[in-house]
Amino acid sequence: MTLDTIRAIEWRDDHLFLLDQRKLPQTREYLELEEVGAVADAIRDMVVRGAPAIGITAAYGVVLAARRRYDDAPGSWKQDIEADLERLAAARPTAVNLFWALARMRERLASVEGDPVPALQEEAARIHAEDVAANRRMGELGAALIEPGRDVLTHCNTGSLATGGYGTALGVIRSAFGQGRLSRVFADETRPWLQGSRLTAWELVQDRIPAIMIAEGAAAALMASGQIGWVVVGADRIAANGDVANKIGTYSLAVAARHHGVKFMVVAPTSTVDMAIPSGAEIPIESRPAAELLSLAGQAVAAAGVEAWNPVFDVTPATLIDALVTERGVVEAPSREKILAMMQNH
Repeated sequence: MTLDTIRAIEWRDDHLFLLDQRKLPQTREYLELEEVGAVADAIRDMVVRGAPAIGITAAYGVVLAARRRYDDAPGSWKQDIEADLERLAAARPTAVNLFWALARMRERLASVEGDPVPALQEEAARIHAEDVAANRRMGELGAALIEPGRDVLTHCNTGSLATGGYGTALGVIRSAFGQGRLSRVFADETRPWLQGSRLTAWELVQDRIPAIMIAEGAAAALMASGQIGWVVVGADRIAANGDVANKIGTYSLAVAARHHGVKFMVVAPTSTVDMAIPSGAEIPIESRPAAELLSLAGQAVAAAGVEAWNPVFDVTPATLIDALVTERGVVEAPSREKILAMMQNH
């Protein structure tokens, strides 16, 4: 059974192709990008989303920027490209993978002499391949925690659409389903962008994994029914103490899970861990336009004149997390000491 049929990021013929996730599930359309400004816009405008996918996309954006800068001014391209790196970094403030990928590309370009494109393209492809390999490793590690006989609930989208391929939390679900540990998956709709209903459900259907949609407000009642053994989510940034920033609504799921005795699993690569951030209180939380909350597909869903509070992420304290799964292993009941030990374990 093939459980990895989707790629949202492709590098072909020296161009970057992104599956436009704003148009799913109605339309499967790839955008062809040839310059760094378009890449930054695609990240900001949610053509591509999900922390690992944002980082990979930015890495390829650096390749496009280097090609243009080197062609325009071979003698000063390393100075000129700084503006492009800053533009990419400003596209989304919360997902630390973006800055991690840019740091790797910056380190690589510092040592390049002559045409930078081959070396930078190789580094971007390496970042992409490493992500897929890490996801498959996390899938195996996380699946081993899931005991057969109960279902799981997931939030937002953490699959191939949010990564280089296979997925983080959805990668665990793919692996668990492939091993016969799961028979079906509950996915909440994830307002206001509906990543759960538009994207996660679409991925699960593509891979023929039985999926059941719920409204986010139904999550606690579902947990109370006894059907759910684990809530499995991803992360956009993990602080040094194990606090996790993820899609808005994650925190409330963790609170409900703890009340109902449901285990809570966070699945993310170590590139998502930011040891420079002591706790979740210091993680910058992106807010997006009110229109995203007050309208849906261009149609108003709220009374005219009402205001909106639209943070994209919230912070789940480490004390509510039963297991953190990375490519380096499983950290149960994460803490500052355990996170540090994991990050030092190369």
